[in-house]
Amino acid sequence: MLEGRGFDVKAEIGGADVLAINDGAMLIVELKTKFSLTLLQQAVERQRVTELVYVAVPAPKGRTGSKAFKANVNLCRRLGIGVLSVTPRGQVVVEADPGPYTPRPTPKKRALLLREFSRRRGDPNLGGTRGSIETAYRQDARDCARYLHEQGAARGRDVAKATGVVNATRIMADNYFGWFQRVSTGIYDLSDVGRTALVGL
Repeated sequence: MLEGRGFDVKAEIGGADVLAINDGAMLIVELKTKFSLTLLQQAVERQRVTELVYVAVPAPKGRTGSKAFKANVNLCRRLGIGVLSVTPRGQVVVEADPGPYTPRPTPKKRALLLREFSRRRGDPNLGGTRGSIETAYRQDARDCARYLHEQGAARGRDVAKATGVVNATRIMADNYFGWFQRVSTGIYDLSDVGRTALVGL
């Protein structure tokens, strides 16, 4: 591949797995069997010698492997490191070239984070929490469940007015947690699951 681009290529030069020279331009490739912190550290160290640094790893397998691989490629882009993937047949694919990289902003994700932050009451979760996370949606669903527990079956609009949960009807209709049941058009009550869940809420 590199020879085809006019590079003179040699292996294991001064600790670099592959060193290629073309008219004064120096290119380094670090070869490994998988992505690792050590590999990235080596690549960053090589950037002290040349801006043209690649890491080469086997092409990903399966959906999980592809997802992790894509995340690692994005990380390499942020570090200015190029990425080569090698297929089982030996084909080399350029996943990313080295150089400055500016990530594209994602306003939608930012808006979702800000919305959740503003809607969530208090700070009920600990950083690094595993398992059930207290979200604004869960807090709203709990308020609806408590109202039904105290008042009995009710119309969605009445639950919304009493609890301040604007989308109460939608929450009870979607029944994400299994806490609600529709007893007639527009009227909801707690399900057996909901009554049991309220004990721990």
